[in-house]
Amino acid sequence: MKKTLPSPHSIPSVFDPECSARDALELISGKWSVLVMSALADGALRNGALLRKIGGISQKMLTQTLKDLERNGLVERRDFATVPLNVEYRLSPLGISLSQVLTGLDRWAELNFPELDEARARYDATRKSGR
Repeated sequence: MKKTLPSPHSIPSVFDPECSARDALELISGKWSVLVMSALADGALRNGALLRKIGGISQKMLTQTLKDLERNGLVERRDFATVPLNVEYRLSPLGISLSQVLTGLDRWAELNFPELDEARARYDATRKSGR
């Protein structure tokens, strides 16, 4: 479905189902996108380095995530045209601006996951006991 750009007299809103900002939110709300962007925040990395840095991501998911981020202008792929293949990924200027926002989200998750874990356990315990 092709989305249209808003007229200069209207203000785009993510609450509007036709606003393409929702596409941006969908792209960056996935954990793999956030982790790949964060991994690249310190500089360019090759595929293998990204796999090692992002525990639990499969090669297939990493490849798809990198393609999605590249397609949307957040990541740049540099092919050194060598045999064997030597490719590195880095954040684009747009990706750098997003990574500055995501770094805060990463830190929040790292600092607050114990509270979230406890809340989840309390919630689950009350559901199991029928309260």
